[in-house]
Order: sequence, then structure tokens, then C-alpha cells
Amino acid sequence: MSKAVFLTGTGTDIGKTYISGLIVKKLAEAGKNPAYYKAAMSGNERREDGSLIPGDALFVQKTSGISQSLDEMCPYVYENAWSPHLASRVEGNPVDLKVVRKGFLETADKYDYITMEGSGGILCPLCFDERRIQLEDVIREFELSSILVADAGLGTINSVVLTAEYMKAHSLPIKGIIFNHYHPGNIMEDDNIFMCEHMTGLPVIAKVQDDATEIETDADVLAALYDEVKIK
Repeated sequence: MSKAVFLTGTGTDIGKTYISGLIVKKLAEAGKNPAYYKAAMSGNERREDGSLIPGDALFVQKTSGISQSLDEMCPYVYENAWSPHLASRVEGNPVDLKVVRKGFLETADKYDYITMEGSGGILCPLCFDERRIQLEDVIREFELSSILVADAGLGTINSVVLTAEYMKAHSLPIKGIIFNHYHPGNIMEDDNIFMCEHMTGLPVIAKVQDDATEIETDADVLAALYDEVKIK
């Protein structure tokens, strides 16, 4: 049975894709047959033929070395670097949860560990016109637990605690926190991490430095964070 976990962040450009790539790479190196999936990607460039390149998926594919095709990784790809609800309003092709579900279950049929990345922060709207779909609706659709990705720097205490409290209040389970842009020995960052752990009660899964090519957490420890995919 395939297992999955959801990666959300305290905001956009926090490093979710970077962390996803490192996690998938670690699982692949351990022979755990991993995959990557994302409901909607914004801010993508076009190929010469006019088709859009799913940039986040391409990054994870190259970083991890997995053979999963880009077409399997994301059903909705937009050019404008906006929230998916706005990008689709301008470009067309709004997110439909049935399509997201179909792609996710097809991925679950082929791979053992699915790392599903969110768009932006937890409150990101995926569709607001034809349908009303929030990022948390995707998490609930597959009954996933989340890993929270945060910056180790200034301001993270507020963003981590607010995100964690919102998710707890809305019954969205969190397995722990990964801190990105960490500088060993930085007194402020170390205190930020301590305070976040203390104020949320969530464990720190990893502290990732800039330009890291590996996530130091053991592959079996990471794999234990994934829950069995529930087929409704």
C-alpha cells in the first residue's frame, strides 16, 4: 500500500520544493520507490512549442534523480506566478478536485512514498470561481498529515505558531517542522527553533542549510512520517 505526506509552508517561497527534492532524493537512495505530486503549480516558463514546464516538478526530478515523468507530477500548471485561483481565472483551466484525486491515485498505484507539496501557505486558495477549493481541502481529500516547512530566520516564531495553531484548530495533523536556511551556531536561529518547538509542541524533523545537497534525517525516520493512502 502506498504512503503519503503533505508538505506545507509558513508562506510562499519558503523552500517547500527544495525540501521536497531533498526528501525524495533521500528516499530514492534508500530504495523506497518515492514520487512527487502537487495539485497546482504557478510561475512556470514555456517551452519553444508553447507548452508550460512544471518548474517545481522538474526541480524535484533533477534533484532526486527519480524517473517519474513530469506529466505524472502535477495536473494543473500555470504561467503567472500568482495564487492558482487567480492564475486560472486569467489563464483558464481551473482546479478540479476530481482531476487532482485521479492523478494522485494513479501515482499511488505506481509508487510507495508520495511527497505531496502544497501551493504557498496553508490558506492558499486553489480555485475561487467555478468551485471553492482551498489547499486544506486537498489535504482532507486524501486524509494526509503534514510536515511544516519554515525559515529559520527572523519572524519565524510568529509564522510557525500561527500556521500550526490554524492547522490544529482545523483538524489538520502535523508531524513536525523542517527549518530551511539554517546557519549552524546562529544564536537567533537556534532560539527561534527552540521557541517554535516549545510553543507548538511539534518536533523538529530537520534543519537544512543553504545549498544543502542532502537532508541529514535518516531515510527510515522520514519514511515513518508517511501514512497509508486511504482509498475512499
